[in-house]
Amino acid sequence: MKRSSSRHSKTPATWADYFTARREQTRVPALERYFAAGAPAPDTPLGEVPMMAMDMETTGLDEQRHAIVSIGLVPFDLRRIRMAQRRYWIVRPPRPLSERSITFHHITHTEIEQAPDLDEILDELLEAMAGHVMVVHYRHIERTFLNAAVKARRGEGIHFPVIDTMSLEARLHRQPLWARFRRWMGRPPASIRLPDSRTRYGLPPYQAHHALIDALATAELLQAQIAYYYRPDTPLSEVWN
Repeated sequence: MKRSSSRHSKTPATWADYFTARREQTRVPALERYFAAGAPAPDTPLGEVPMMAMDMETTGLDEQRHAIVSIGLVPFDLRRIRMAQRRYWIVRPPRPLSERSITFHHITHTEIEQAPDLDEILDELLEAMAGHVMVVHYRHIERTFLNAAVKARRGEGIHFPVIDTMSLEARLHRQPLWARFRRWMGRPPASIRLPDSRTRYGLPPYQAHHALIDALATAELLQAQIAYYYRPDTPLSEVWN
C-alpha cells in the first residue's frame, strides 16, 4: 500500500493503518475479526512472515459476470509447508456452470448442487486468512474475486496485501535488460504461468486447475524464488503488493 502524497488525505499510509481503519469502520463481525488480526510491518523479514497460499477456481475471468467455485488455502513459511492445516472448499456459484467451465476445473454440476454458497463458509475462510500474508499466483483473480464476492454478500468488500509469485517471475524473467533484448530479437518472453515457473526451479509437475493443489504449488514456488533470488532477512516490502 502506497503512502499518500498529501498529509490531509484520508488514504491509509500502510497496510497496518488500513487494517486498523477497517476494523474501526466495518459493521461485519467476521471482517472486524479479520482486520483486528492486523498486518505485518513492511520491514518484517520474510523469514518471520506467516504466509497463506491461496488459489481459487472461477467460472471465468470477469468478477462482475463470473464467480468462485473452489478455494484452496495452505499455510506455510520459508521453512515448512503445513499441509495438515490446509483448507479446501467447493462453493456454489449464483449461476449454472458452463460446459467450458467444467472442462477447465473439473468441478461437476452434482458437486455444485451439494455445495454451500460462499456466504456459508465466509466466516471460516476469513478466520483462516487472519494474521497471514496471502500468497497467490496472479493477484487479480484471488483479490479481485474475493472482494466482489464479500461485497455482494456482506455489503462491504475486502482488500488485503499479497505476495504475487507471477509478479515476481515477471520481475525476474521479463523485466531485466537481457529479457527485453530477447524480445527485441523476436524471441518469445519467458512464460510466467505457474507450471512453467515451477519448472525453472526444478519443482515437480502437479495437476493444474485444482485450487488446493495450485495453492500448494504456489507456496513451493515462493519458497524457491526466495531461496534463489532473495534472503530470509529480505524485508517484506520488497515482494508484497
